[in-house]
Amino acid sequence: MTVIDQELKNKFFEGMSFAAATVNVITSDGPAGRVGLTVSAMSSVSADTPRPTLLVCINENSAAAASLLENGVFCVNVLHNHQSYISDVFAGRYKDTVEDKFECSKWAIGKTGSPRVEDGLVGFDCEITSTVKVGTHHVIFGEVVEISVAEKGSALIYANRAYGSSQPIVVPNTDKSNDISITKPLAVGCFHTFAPFFVPELVEDLTRDGDGLSVELIEGDNKRVKDALLSGEIEIGLLYDFDLPESLETTLLSTLTPYVLLAEDHPLANNTVIRNEDLHEQPMISIAEDTSRDQLEGVLRSRGIEPKVIFRAASFEMMRGMVGHGLGFAIAMTQTGPSRSYDGKPLISRPLADPLPSHSIVLAKRRDATLSDAASQVMQKAYSSAAWA
Repeated sequence: MTVIDQELKNKFFEGMSFAAATVNVITSDGPAGRVGLTVSAMSSVSADTPRPTLLVCINENSAAAASLLENGVFCVNVLHNHQSYISDVFAGRYKDTVEDKFECSKWAIGKTGSPRVEDGLVGFDCEITSTVKVGTHHVIFGEVVEISVAEKGSALIYANRAYGSSQPIVVPNTDKSNDISITKPLAVGCFHTFAPFFVPELVEDLTRDGDGLSVELIEGDNKRVKDALLSGEIEIGLLYDFDLPESLETTLLSTLTPYVLLAEDHPLANNTVIRNEDLHEQPMISIAEDTSRDQLEGVLRSRGIEPKVIFRAASFEMMRGMVGHGLGFAIAMTQTGPSRSYDGKPLISRPLADPLPSHSIVLAKRRDATLSDAASQVMQKAYSSAAWA
């Protein structure tokens, strides 16, 4: 019986958590069926074989392992930095709400028959040449038969137990005879529904002086912005004060009060305020993203009403469009300005009777981080922005 040094094993896990790796979804289809899983253990082996060779490591206890080996083929889907949702789905984080993992993306079929993420960063379609069992993992070697590469993009990275994105290291120009200065872009994260209200004015102000400062914006849900802060991918982030660790320092910018969004001809449109009993058994349009879904549906649950959700949209504009067509009501927080959906349907908003405490929007930074001058300028701009008035 093999004796495992548990202390050494724990140290190994700790050390490997700092080793950055691309996030990859491994898919396969064949006689054993269509399967997929998320892995970070993928590596090039050699290009000096008849066809290039790579390897992936898959835990023997994975539900996909046996089927993938039986199929004899697989595709390595290297994800873009904005595709963490696909990674989470295939890692099983949505197993209670997503029945078919493959619904989270559009797929193309490669030469081997394996599914490939249609808009992924890179796809390596492979045939299995050999496997080796090491401990609890199958080390699977594959010959690449087809490669798909996006025109541009950056890979989703996993390091420090969080998602991130690769950033170029800018080396200061020490040649005094050269007047061209190199400035690292200011990386700012923003919850996707706030970004249109804040970022355009911010970029205008920062670039008005013509000093060459550029802004790199990371948009996403609360988890994406929080993970980007913790990993150092961004200096500052604008997000909800929701499930944030002590390692982040936050400053309150504004609060948002939930309201009801309705079509112009909805039965509740004539009400000046919406009572709890008005929403009972009314069909609701919600949002698929975790943070927004829990907040918006939670407004009803906190009132003892179980939402009758008929559709969860991937975007707020899709949610507004569904509401505009009279398919249901929605709970919203951000006031979007135009009272029409993208396709021109009139929308109206009504306050909730006895509204719950408002939700806080904060500007966050890591407590142990010293902000650059540009980031400090953004902090001051955020405090005074008319968007939070």
